[in-house]
Amino acid sequence: MRRLAFEAVETGLEAAFWGAVGGSALLAGAVVGFFVRLPPRAIAAIVAFGAGVLTAAISFELMEDAYERDGLAGTAVGFVLGALAFTGVNYLLARSGARHRKRSGAAAGESMASEGSSGTSLAIGSMLDNIPESVAIGLSLVGGAGVSVVTVIAVFLSNVPEALSSSAGMRGAGHSRRYVLGLWTLAVPVCALFAFAGYEVVSGWDGAAIAAITAFAAGAILAMIADTMIPEAFEVAHDFAGLVTAAGFLVAFALSRAAG
Repeated sequence: MRRLAFEAVETGLEAAFWGAVGGSALLAGAVVGFFVRLPPRAIAAIVAFGAGVLTAAISFELMEDAYERDGLAGTAVGFVLGALAFTGVNYLLARSGARHRKRSGAAAGESMASEGSSGTSLAIGSMLDNIPESVAIGLSLVGGAGVSVVTVIAVFLSNVPEALSSSAGMRGAGHSRRYVLGLWTLAVPVCALFAFAGYEVVSGWDGAAIAAITAFAAGAILAMIADTMIPEAFEVAHDFAGLVTAAGFLVAFALSRAAG
């Protein structure tokens, strides 16, 4: 029993490590977004690419795993509940001033200022976007097959543009370097914690419950993509956003097939 408990904790720590790896991209993106003045179209293109990568990870890693564990009905219920949960919380945060936390264009600062965006709401909103992704990393270790490399890569590739866009917008809104970089530094252990929880909390559950929470994470991630990433990408990149998103999807799909 002690050995099994030790192995569970050890795997949980592995999940935390990979969660931190995915989260470290947030800090890297924030540094670039704050110190490097990239053209808004370049940032929008990177955001679109990240959206495509995450969409593929949802399709070929999370939803596929949930379906294999519990079929369509349970997977669909978990997916819808995840989307509803994220949308509900995001709606409340939007009313608190975090609606444009991913904006990076010229109007980002004005939008945040006009809506009274507070540091707290921006921080909570930015953290919210990355919780389901981190949980998904931890869930990929359930079953003993090892971490899903594709999920980690997808989260890493999508986190860079998320933080890049958000930190550029926060800079435009007048937030200090200490605040912006402090926020994204804090995000790394938060991602590690939720990846750890994603494994430890559900590792002893049955297949149907694991499928439900996996689909829940997938639904929350897809809602996040639609609510925060795609609008930012389309607003600036316009007609090219779809093409770049498709490119990100194809890259993640190729990684998924290569890993399989």
